[in-house]
Amino acid sequence: MVQYFVFCQSDLVLEKTSNGYRIPTESPTELKPWTTVLNVDGAKAFRIDQPLIGTDRYEMCGLRQSYYHLSQEDYLKAGKCHELLYWDQNTKFCGVCGGLMKFHTDISKRCEHCGKEVWPQLATAVIVLVRKEQEILLVHANNFRTDFYGLVAGFVETGETLEEAVHREVMEETGLHIKNLQYFASQPWPYPCGLMVGFTADYDGGSIHLQKSELSKGAWFDKDHLPQIPEKLSIARQLIDYWLTENK
Repeated sequence: MVQYFVFCQSDLVLEKTSNGYRIPTESPTELKPWTTVLNVDGAKAFRIDQPLIGTDRYEMCGLRQSYYHLSQEDYLKAGKCHELLYWDQNTKFCGVCGGLMKFHTDISKRCEHCGKEVWPQLATAVIVLVRKEQEILLVHANNFRTDFYGLVAGFVETGETLEEAVHREVMEETGLHIKNLQYFASQPWPYPCGLMVGFTADYDGGSIHLQKSELSKGAWFDKDHLPQIPEKLSIARQLIDYWLTENK
């Protein structure tokens, strides 16, 4: 059974069912013409230029929101499809000679002129839950669209380890020192092409001095006085839920 992951920008086409939604398993011909078709792990990834409207069978849904309508497996596959469509759209021409890039394998391209090969690139970021006795550090980033608080996070720089990136980001954004850094889990973050690597750590000194170019608010919170926290789909929420379970 082939699944058809159809995107218009970051919105995904879902097929309505009697008990919810699913990824279409038949080629939805009314969505043609396609602008891109890719093979992704036995599925088909499509891009269309105009959103689908006026149909009782299908509905457009943001990729993030699809987390609440799909199985974990299908949500992750949808994310991979979206990342590859984004990568394809942004690698039409060779960065060395300007020649046309053509698919060489399902996940690589080769320049028709000079032979340069490219693969999808990931933007790796770290995120950390910092504990201080019975409290955790929560911050509000300037780019957050609503008033929720999250965890300190940032991109890994060239030439540094994941652990070095965590220490640097915490110091740069909050002025705090941390210790007992431990790996928690990682998560694909297809918005548009990220990989989030989660850690826990303990407070080791300093007072909060926010990096105003990145953060607007930040403080220590106990489990009974938490502000609005991230959605279930994020590794930030997984880290916070883990801490809450440990502190019942």
